[in-house]
Parts: sequence; structure tokens; C-alpha cells
Amino acid sequence: MTGAFCCKLVKQSTRTAASKGMRKKPWNRVNLPVYSISSYDASGRHNMHMITYVTAISMQPKRIVCGVYKGTQTLENVQSQKRFVLQLLADHQYNLTRILGKTSGKKTDKIKFLQKKNLLTPWLDHLILTEALSVMELEVISEFDGGDHVGFLCDVKQYKNCQPGEALTLDVLRAHRLIII
Repeated sequence: MTGAFCCKLVKQSTRTAASKGMRKKPWNRVNLPVYSISSYDASGRHNMHMITYVTAISMQPKRIVCGVYKGTQTLENVQSQKRFVLQLLADHQYNLTRILGKTSGKKTDKIKFLQKKNLLTPWLDHLILTEALSVMELEVISEFDGGDHVGFLCDVKQYKNCQPGEALTLDVLRAHRLIII
């Protein structure tokens, strides 16, 4: 394939996508799974937070990178405690987006809300969502500035598959008009 032909294809596909309203940036075109972090502070106050910036980065040892938004209670908890639980959400848990992803743990007691709805269960020393598909206890081994997020390189200490089902993804959130990216 020549360079000119390749560029022509790119330009043509860009115009086609634009004409269909597909003006998404490349990083917003993928259908990422949706996770929640369960963390707690030095006083033992638990919090949960929704994230999508998650990727496995090593098979041996098993390591995962998580991006946590700056200014959040979860960021403070993870930086101070160095351990947290990453939960893969089930597709029917899209309704938790408003509490886990659109409210601040600094202003709202998310755990109280979730307990009131009987949605939590203990695992290790954390609270997890009863209907999460799987959970992983992660230990931070390093962190880095990622712009508006802080990246955490973590070792997987323990994991558990909780139940069968399909993962919550960005496309499910888009279908329910909970996000617009």
C-alpha cells in the first residue's frame, strides 16, 4: 500500500465517519469495561469510585495499571493506604453510575447509600458490590502523574470471580445516555 493511497483511505474514512456523526476521538471509540474501586481512609471510612482507565500490563507477576481522577476521595485513599479492591461491574449495574461516577465521596457517603439498598458485602478488609462479576485486591507499587489522573502500577494480591455475566461497558453507559463520549 503506498503512502498516498493510505492517506486517501484515511481521509475518506474520516469524512464518512464525520458524515455519520462519528466525531469521537480515537481513544473514545473503544468499548472499555467499567470498574469500581473500593477503598478506605486511615480512619477506616470506606468509599467507592467508578473507573475505566484500567489495563493489565504484566502476566508474570500479574500487574494492573489503574488511572484515578485527581481531586477525588479515592485518590487520597489509594495514596495513603496503598491497597484497594478493583471490581469488574456487571452490565445491569449501569444504574450505579450516578452514585459511583458522578458524585464525590468527599461530599456524599456512597457506602451509606449502597448499604441502604443492600448492595454491599465484605471481602477481605473491604466492602464490595454484591453483584460485581469479579474482584481483585491490588497493592500499589508505584504511581505516576497522568495529567488529570494519577496512574497506579499495582500487583494483584488476590482475586475472585464472583458470578457469571456480561461486563458493564462504555457502550452500555452510552445506550442508557449516562455518558456522551
